[in-house]
Amino acid sequence: MANPWDLPPREVTPESVVLSRRRWLARVGLGGGLAAASAGGLWWWYGGRDDDVLNAGRDAVPTDLFPAVGNPSFLDLDRPLSAEASAARYCNFYEFSTTKQVWRWIAPFHPVPWTLEVSGLVAKPRTFDLDDLLHTFASDLEERAYRHRCVEAWAMAVPWTGFPLSALLRRVEPLPSARFVRFTTFDRPSEASRQANRSEPWPYTEGLTLAEAGNELAFLAVGMYGHPLLKQHGAPVRLVVPWKYGFKSAKSLARIELTASRPATFWNTLGPNEYDFTANVNPAVPHPRWSQASERMLGTDERRPTQPYNGYGEWVARLYS
Repeated sequence: MANPWDLPPREVTPESVVLSRRRWLARVGLGGGLAAASAGGLWWWYGGRDDDVLNAGRDAVPTDLFPAVGNPSFLDLDRPLSAEASAARYCNFYEFSTTKQVWRWIAPFHPVPWTLEVSGLVAKPRTFDLDDLLHTFASDLEERAYRHRCVEAWAMAVPWTGFPLSALLRRVEPLPSARFVRFTTFDRPSEASRQANRSEPWPYTEGLTLAEAGNELAFLAVGMYGHPLLKQHGAPVRLVVPWKYGFKSAKSLARIELTASRPATFWNTLGPNEYDFTANVNPAVPHPRWSQASERMLGTDERRPTQPYNGYGEWVARLYS
């Protein structure tokens, strides 16, 4: 099912092309007003000063636990880290916008105060406020550099700060009947305008098997680049599942629930032929509308071959044998 917000990667205009068009407009002299209007529109759509992009997403999240110590097992990647402003300028967060310029639309959203409810098939259900969550897992807090691969075939490399999802699951003690984990994000139409369209299955939901959720790579991120998460990246807490396409890594989590049956999820509900529940990165299986064989790195537009499981097969392939 084709949706209006599903922009194929081949239709995304590279920044270099935008800049070249500006120079061409100025050179051929199509008129000062036309050139200025065109360049201004393109700058609004694709640009923004780095400081504006970053400052738009900051809020009063506690900062005393940042930066965290790096986990040596997850510090070295096969690519440079993406520039922070490039990652903050171009991302998906459909509660706010169907474009990539999410940072322009997040001012009404307030990630503080916040609570995260953990419930369902657990022996010790618990609701954490943000300060409680950060300090309960302070000893588990660490920095990990992960590859991140979007189903739209763009990618980035990010230093996340957070703690293993397994640490939270151990604390609430899953019952023997638990088989899946459902992740639910916030539901605040007054702060996220697209949630007012109730024909879509808000709030955003995602799901993992309990085995996937307990894998050492599955991560609850509360920060990146050495400071708390920006709002466009899912402040104050988000899921990071690096071997899966990015839509599995639900942002701004409000509830985590352990279940006996497989939960319905946002994108799989809207387009099951395009967004499967498992969503493991697989270059050999194309999206119905584009290839997954390669990926475009944010900030540089470098093309790289896509790796099975996003390069994390040694950690997770056994889950799918």
